[in-house]
Amino acid sequence: MLEEVERWLTRRSWSAADRPLARLMAAKRSAGTTISVVLPALNEEATVGDIATVIRRELMEAVPLIDELVVIDSGSTDRTAEVAAEAGARVVHRDAILPRIPTLAGKGEVLWRSLMVTHGDIVCFVDADLRDFSADFVSGIAGPLLTEPDVHFVKAMYDRPLGDLAGQGGRVTELVARPLLNLHWPALAGFVQPLGGEYAARRSLLERLPFPVGYGVELGLLVDALHTVGLDGLAQVDVGSRKHRHQDGQALGRMAATIYRTAQLRLSRGHLVRPSLTQFERGEEGFVPRTYPVDTEERPPMREIGEYAARRAA
Repeated sequence: MLEEVERWLTRRSWSAADRPLARLMAAKRSAGTTISVVLPALNEEATVGDIATVIRRELMEAVPLIDELVVIDSGSTDRTAEVAAEAGARVVHRDAILPRIPTLAGKGEVLWRSLMVTHGDIVCFVDADLRDFSADFVSGIAGPLLTEPDVHFVKAMYDRPLGDLAGQGGRVTELVARPLLNLHWPALAGFVQPLGGEYAARRSLLERLPFPVGYGVELGLLVDALHTVGLDGLAQVDVGSRKHRHQDGQALGRMAATIYRTAQLRLSRGHLVRPSLTQFERGEEGFVPRTYPVDTEERPPMREIGEYAARRAA
């Protein structure tokens, strides 16, 4: 590990308990900072309501730390939107945001569009499939942005159990993302959960970054944030343990391909062929190949979008 990363770990890695809510509220009032929480959701009726309820009860009603809670529905076919609204979140359908730009499938697409319909100076992203959710996930990642003026981007770190196996979650992180970062962006080797879906950033940074539309969004934003604000502008906060719905091996393979492609694009912006990933499933007559496209589309920095610039100017 680079010496600068070892120093960074001592300066920029904290626990959620390091910043009690009273301290965060004092910093928020002093600076007049506003905070938005965004939950990207697709068929998450089983968990999105509990997450929204905890955030509203503990961080909007008990203390007014969070100013707006928005669920972006990606076209759910279950009761995700209804459950989220009943829990007190404002629900916006992905396709209703920037309708002149046809939507693309993918998590990054939803996060990018969320900037258009939120207003906070700080934006916190939280996955909607978390179980046993704690408000520390939000207050923890928002904390350094309220108390450290030179921090611009904060990732949550946590244990990731796989069923009853402690620390065995995050398979794509360990097999793909961590090797890629250590080999090509060693300054980011200190991040415990580089692909985690819980992170917060200043709007002034997010609106300057391109967003990969698919599962490469977390790696892409992290790498681009490093190049934009430097390592000392990044931080991580321990929020305990993260439990969520796990994907099967083939879905993880497709995620891995997308993440590798995101890294590849940042390593070389030259001519690259249209990528695809072939996987195999056993059928009645043996193994059957299934070929999937690998997400390559990226959205430009939001500040380059005319509607967004007009809204901010107003």
